[in-house]
Amino acid sequence: MVSFTLSVLLTLASTALSQNTTLRYMPFGDSITEIVCWRALLWDKLQTTEWAGTVDFVGSGKTENNCGNTKYDRDNEGHSGFLAINIANQNQLDGWLTRNPADVITMHLGTNDIAQQSKPTADILAAFTKLVGTMRAHNAKMKIVVAQIIPISFGTSNTKIQDLNKQIPSWASGLNKTESPIWVVDQYTGFSTSDLRDGVHPNASGDKKMLDKWWPAFLKALAAAKADKAKVEMEYVA
Repeated sequence: MVSFTLSVLLTLASTALSQNTTLRYMPFGDSITEIVCWRALLWDKLQTTEWAGTVDFVGSGKTENNCGNTKYDRDNEGHSGFLAINIANQNQLDGWLTRNPADVITMHLGTNDIAQQSKPTADILAAFTKLVGTMRAHNAKMKIVVAQIIPISFGTSNTKIQDLNKQIPSWASGLNKTESPIWVVDQYTGFSTSDLRDGVHPNASGDKKMLDKWWPAFLKALAAAKADKAKVEMEYVA
C-alpha cells in the first residue's frame, strides 16, 4: 500500500509540474521586433489558448509602441538599427541569453544589413549560422522560428531581401536538428507596402499579418519545448 501511494503521489507531482511549467520566449530581432505591435497581438492571442499564463516573454527591452495594450508582456530582444552581422560578430546575443535564458526564439533579422549597408546574402546567412550556434550553446534544445523577412517600400533593397528570403529555407534545413528544430516562416509573401506605416515597419494591418504568419510555427515550437520539459520532469521524478 505504501509503494502504491508513493507512486500515485509521484505521478500527481509530475502532472502538476508539467501543467505549471513556464516556457521562456524571446522575440529577437531589430526594430521590426522592437517598435511594433505584433508582440502585443501574439501575447493577446496566447491568452485565449491553453498557453495562457504559461509563456513568459523574456529580453532586456520593454519597448511600448502605442499599441493600446497595457497588459501584454513587453520583454523582448529587439534592437532598432542593429545588423545581424554586427550582433553575431560582437557576440551580443551571448550576453542577452546569459541574462535572459530562453526555450523558444523568433528571429526577424536582415533588414538593416540590406537597407543600411547592402551586405552580401552569404555574409548575412553566415551571421545567422553563428547566432543559431549561440542559441544552442545556451540551450541545446532551443526551438527556433526564423522569418523570411518583410519587404520595405523604398530603394532597391527588396531585390536583395528576396534573394535572402529565397536562401533561408535551404540554410535552415542544413542546420536543422531533431532536438533543436528550425521553423521557417514566410513573412514576405502577401505583405504589401500598404501594410507598412513608414516604408519599413508594419502598421496595424502589417502587425496582424505578421502575427498570423508567426502563429502556426510558434505553437509548434511551444509544444516541442513543453514536451522537452515534461520529459525532463518525468526523468527527475523517476
